[in-house]
Amino acid sequence: MSKSQHWSRRKFVYTLSGAGALVLVNPEFLWAENQIDPGIAKIVSETFGIDTHNHIDVPFDKSAVAPKLDLAGDMKKSGLSAICMTFAVDRPELKNPGEAYDRFLNGLTAMDAILEANGIKRSLNLGDIQKAHKNNQSTVIQSVEGGHFLEGKIDRLEVAYNRGLRHLGLLHDNDASVPLGDVFTNPPQFGGLTSFGADAIREAERLGILIDLSHADNNTVNGALKVATRPVLVSHTGLDTRLGSDEKFAKMMRPRLISAEQAKIVADAGGVIGVWTHLADSATAYAENIKAMVDVVGIDHVAIGTDTKLSTADTNPRPGQSTNQAFKDQKTGFYYAVVEALLGAGFNEAEIGKIGGGNFLRIFDTATKNKH
Repeated sequence: MSKSQHWSRRKFVYTLSGAGALVLVNPEFLWAENQIDPGIAKIVSETFGIDTHNHIDVPFDKSAVAPKLDLAGDMKKSGLSAICMTFAVDRPELKNPGEAYDRFLNGLTAMDAILEANGIKRSLNLGDIQKAHKNNQSTVIQSVEGGHFLEGKIDRLEVAYNRGLRHLGLLHDNDASVPLGDVFTNPPQFGGLTSFGADAIREAERLGILIDLSHADNNTVNGALKVATRPVLVSHTGLDTRLGSDEKFAKMMRPRLISAEQAKIVADAGGVIGVWTHLADSATAYAENIKAMVDVVGIDHVAIGTDTKLSTADTNPRPGQSTNQAFKDQKTGFYYAVVEALLGAGFNEAEIGKIGGGNFLRIFDTATKNKH
């Protein structure tokens, strides 16, 4: 039997052929052709790489055709096992009653079409993600950023659950028509979590939907932690001491960052915090931002949450917008670059496995199983 026939299936990784088809190759050959070290490829294939906050372009018009996106190809290139595939309905400005709900349902329908075209399924629980990973299949976790679509009607959460929603971002940039809490970039006016926000958390937990407290101010986060009985996620932020080198950009992003004290409060409640790629102009800088968060909250409470787009209909995305081009001079797919940088920052494979996706999977499992 030849040496090639002894290769473990787990050591194979996907790459794109010249004709655009996905093919399996041995990491040793991939290293020679695409500058991916076989040791890094092994870690990528044997850990879960999950982006806990990744956007996708969807139309809100019911009659609009979903964009043609190579989500499957972009995911294989990235090395990610899964993304929390999200969209928000509060842009452009919501003006009419029912508009947020219509956008939400139309957005889900567009996502159905994108997933079908790419041969990708939503994962509804941990078992689905594990099965997809074992079979080398990409998968997504359906997310929405902001509870605007509820419009004060809590029963819509069950409709969303039945459509595959398993990750609810409570807030986004603009207040919902029936507010759920104070947004951290807006002047506080609700005293933190509202009674409807508390109801939404309770109903999400009853159904089996993970709560994401990104965009919430400290009072809202702390109020939510008093209501929640299961660990929460803050999917995309960074420490407010890690501002990067672009002063103008840092000033704009500063209100969206979390303090060490607040990060500890989330972690002490069992929560997980996703570190975004913003304010890091290289994979090395990103790994250092992750390390800084780990130093504050511990290795069991940090995840990846880029706030980028893995697949986009934009022909010329701005720098840092595309997941696979999150950093300047990025030569490999996103998770490959991050794993290499995390190794360089001193993390071992087990620790990378936790940051890459293990920590997120722990709280996702807790949220989606054993419904009340």
